Amino acid sequence: MTDPAAADRAADLDARYGRRTGRRRLPVVAAVVVVAGAGLTWLLWVAVWHSNPPVASRLLTFEVTSPTSVVAVIEVERSEDVVASCRIQAKSADFAIVGESTLTVPADAPRRQTLRAVITTQRPATAAVLVGCTTPHSTRPR
Repeated sequence: MTDPAAADRAADLDARYGRRTGRRRLPVVAAVVVVAGAGLTWLLWVAVWHSNPPVASRLLTFEVTSPTSVVAVIEVERSEDVVASCRIQAKSADFAIVGESTLTVPADAPRRQTLRAVITTQRPATAAVLVGCTTPHSTRPR
């Protein structure tokens, strides 16, 4: 048996303290689950897509051969048969760019190769820096 006075007290307490029934909770929980699922799906897509770039490169060595010349050796690895464009800069002691060279790797070249670049400089350089390689579909240097 249900006590009518207890039900009235519970209704008064609900009204006084703003308690809600459980019916409103289900749409909120469903919306949170949908948003969280979409966020996790996007995160996985970004992680997989950006963890496998179409081209990767690294500077193996460089040598300042004269006051107006730097020789740099880079390694380029491509995951697809695409044209890659690699940019190397020569920098002076004050970090100014004093020379630049762009190497193009044709699509039919081996997927992993070592390239040598001779960079002509405006004034003496102290270092060579690999900016990175890009492809027609990936313009961010890697």
